[in-house]
Amino acid sequence: MPRHAKALRIYGTSFPHTDNQGTALNQQTDWTIADADELYRISGWGAGYFRLNDDGNLVINAPLASGKSAEIAMLDLIEGMEVRGKTMPVMLRVQNILENQIRLINESFANAIASSHYRGKYRGVFPIKVNQQAQVIEDIVRFGKPWQHGLEAGSKAELMIALSMLTEPGPLIVCNGYKDREFVELGLGMTKLGFQVIFVIETPAELPIIVESSQAMGVRPVIGVRAKLFSHVSGHWNATSGDRSMFGLNASQLVGVIDGLKAAGMLDCLQFLHYHLGSQIPNIRDIRTGVREACRYYVELVEEGAPMRFLDLGGGLAVDYDGSRTSAIHSRNYTLEEYCVDVVETIQAVMDEKGIEHPTIVTESGRSTVAYSTVLMFNILDVTGYTDARLPADNNEDNELVHNLMESYRMLSDKTVQECFNDAVYYRDEARDGFMRGQLDLRTRSRVEQIFMVIMAEVQKIAERNPDALSEPEVLKTMLADIYYGNFSVFQSLPDAWAIDQIFPVVPLHRHLERPTRNSIIADMTCDSDGKIDRFPENGEVSRALPLHHIKEDEEYYLGAFLVGAYQETLGDLHNLLGDTHVVSIYINEDGSYDFVGEVEGDSVADVLSYVEYQPNNLLAQFRQTAERAVRNGTISAAERQHLVNAFEAGLRGYTYYEQ
Repeated sequence: MPRHAKALRIYGTSFPHTDNQGTALNQQTDWTIADADELYRISGWGAGYFRLNDDGNLVINAPLASGKSAEIAMLDLIEGMEVRGKTMPVMLRVQNILENQIRLINESFANAIASSHYRGKYRGVFPIKVNQQAQVIEDIVRFGKPWQHGLEAGSKAELMIALSMLTEPGPLIVCNGYKDREFVELGLGMTKLGFQVIFVIETPAELPIIVESSQAMGVRPVIGVRAKLFSHVSGHWNATSGDRSMFGLNASQLVGVIDGLKAAGMLDCLQFLHYHLGSQIPNIRDIRTGVREACRYYVELVEEGAPMRFLDLGGGLAVDYDGSRTSAIHSRNYTLEEYCVDVVETIQAVMDEKGIEHPTIVTESGRSTVAYSTVLMFNILDVTGYTDARLPADNNEDNELVHNLMESYRMLSDKTVQECFNDAVYYRDEARDGFMRGQLDLRTRSRVEQIFMVIMAEVQKIAERNPDALSEPEVLKTMLADIYYGNFSVFQSLPDAWAIDQIFPVVPLHRHLERPTRNSIIADMTCDSDGKIDRFPENGEVSRALPLHHIKEDEEYYLGAFLVGAYQETLGDLHNLLGDTHVVSIYINEDGSYDFVGEVEGDSVADVLSYVEYQPNNLLAQFRQTAERAVRNGTISAAERQHLVNAFEAGLRGYTYYEQ
């Protein structure tokens, strides 16, 4: 497979890449695929969908309809994309994974219901807000058809998506969020057509709108209420839970809705109870606690005379982003099977105790449905290396700070490492202050910085041999981490990594037969200090650096950010006017071949300019005039003017990301 050679600059070193003793770093014979898998925890977070092959490449292990699986190396996919004119970065969607996730959640609930002799059913619903992209929703509707998998809408626009995508009655359409009369009337119209539209009351103000509209249209709607539980969960999104949640009805408000429906002669319409504890709930105990409390509300509604049929648990089914299988906030300490069994058995126990018929169980699992199916793939453009410093060729120690640093370097040992580290940081900071005051020239400061980095590199070696030698080893890891410049935008494609410190597994797509020797952070193409990934999963904790391979001069280096199918595409912004990436959808066939079933061109420069109210044609016209004035003034020739105009036009048509 051809790999594009390019002029790559490594700041602080030169090729061939060497370690600090000057020894070339070649393929390590004591490094195995198992070592790479353990380092990046692929078997943990990959959920069986991703693995390493014997060639050291990361592959998609795609589930097939026959129950078998097929492997596709991601490098092969990149080559196929390049042939089709798609350069990095690319958002890759794997339809087989999405199809399998929908099948798994429906079959897991079916198995739990059967094994527990539960008398109700399960109905899955996908919340559109998690990924509103048309191709994704179309696939969910298509793959969910055997189980009548429905959609949840939290706004008028999302409701219109649901009403247009679900063309046949059967799947649930759950209407959450704040609803005006237009929203309600749209849903009531679909109810008349035989669709199962459920209006979940979020605030007391919605009740008169639903009552008045349904009476005017002659429709008996299915009405639900969202209960505000006092149960509180752990995790990033725990503000959704507890009695201070912004959403749902408290006990007094629930009583008011019941009384209002009784007064309107519509209590028979109240058939649905909804609650939501939060997204990404890592601890199964929190899930069981929430289900038990919700069941108490359900029982009370039945005893009030409401003919209840559905209990909607909302979302919360977590994704194990760090692969630790713990209750850490980026993980989960339960399996899908355990989740389903616990939900079913908890509901069953409460209902049986009260002699109430088992409700249809509804979940709005969005994150776990789509996260696994999408990968952001990008290449590395440049590297700034911080562990490759050499002692200055000029060994002049006339300057006191230079002399003191060299003394720290010479006395460095396992016993003195903490002292030498502290001294080196002190002398480095003194040099910076002296430079600011004009007491230190640029070349002397350069020598100080070189010696300092050499000392830090040696300190790191000692700390790796003896983890207790240094009081704060993470500080050193961060200080010495190389910067790998990626061809992507965090703000556009991984906004949660920037905004809420969400952890995503980032892994090289190849070279796993080689030991990664560089502790790194990943910077994006924006000119923003927050445009970086510097938090990585590590055994249930967070590491501030990611081990990567040294860059080869004649080969592209590809990385993938995994489990990014939930929220990231929708929440992205246009920082530095870096637009949407190319999107490629693939489906892997029974014979192991694969088809490019969907291709969406990434934003051009003209596209993103129009988003911020520029008119590309007007910009081109203005540029032509500027260039023509230069011709009149004799600054450039007419031929040069045309060359510039052509370049401007090509730039408008071009990808917003780096192109070879």
